[in-house]
Amino acid sequence: MPLNMNRDVFITCAVTGSGDTANKSRHVPRSPKEIADAAVEAAKAGAAIVHCHVRDPETGAPSRRNDLYKEVTDRIRQAEVDIVLNLTAGMGGDMIFGDVERPLPLKEAGTDMAGATERVSHVAECLPEICTLDCGTMNFSLGDYVMTNTPSMLRAMAKKMTDLGVRPEIEAFDTGHLWFAKQLVEEGLIEDPVLIQLCMGIPWGAPDDLNTYMAMVNNVPSSWTFSAFSIGRNALAYPAAAVLAGGNVRVGLEDNLYAGKGQFATNGQLVEKAVTIIENMGARVIGPAEVREKLKLQKR
Repeated sequence: MPLNMNRDVFITCAVTGSGDTANKSRHVPRSPKEIADAAVEAAKAGAAIVHCHVRDPETGAPSRRNDLYKEVTDRIRQAEVDIVLNLTAGMGGDMIFGDVERPLPLKEAGTDMAGATERVSHVAECLPEICTLDCGTMNFSLGDYVMTNTPSMLRAMAKKMTDLGVRPEIEAFDTGHLWFAKQLVEEGLIEDPVLIQLCMGIPWGAPDDLNTYMAMVNNVPSSWTFSAFSIGRNALAYPAAAVLAGGNVRVGLEDNLYAGKGQFATNGQLVEKAVTIIENMGARVIGPAEVREKLKLQKR
């Protein structure tokens, strides 16, 4: 198979996520100020895009509060550095089943199901340049949690994002998600240029071995722009894999807490490591202006 290396690479930094990491490392940002400061740190280190969730500032628990998204957005836009803002729209599809003998009723603790309009209400209010669309349903991590995104829900959310002039970043956790993403594009619900993130190694989606990864890459249409990442111990190997396969790079504390064995990282340190890897491979890290031109983004 011929090498298809990307020579002009952008970096996305996923600065906090919604996982149970805020109590594992003091570097995981919680408050809107901490999240915005982490985004600025990532931008100064070389990230062109920041991908942001919000958390309850007191507990660190994941949140969908629009006021928190608004504060994060405002702080990032008022900062002294330029960066492309990417807000998650993945919240509101969390379903926790009961035990194996009585799966219903659902467990109230952890279940968070919202309609399409509510799930993108913060996108409509904040109007980021990009927002994510998790393009399928899957068993997620441990226990009885199912990440729920039905075809009807995804069609409705994709249309709302496109109508708002916000570029969807399709998040594909398995090959079936790629299949449905192509369907959304074919139906005109997602417009060119198409942006997709290959999410590798998340239980129980696509494992991050290279055979599976290349199966995902080979199912991405050549006209689309893709990035790829893995989590945990393989997170810092995936920048090289992404670039070699023709893609772009994502790092950040949503995906990995460590700069090395036993060494807790900051978002900026993870971006710096990615920059070093990319440049040592002979590629160039591109900034926000080139990303906007490439993806036809509308800067707010």
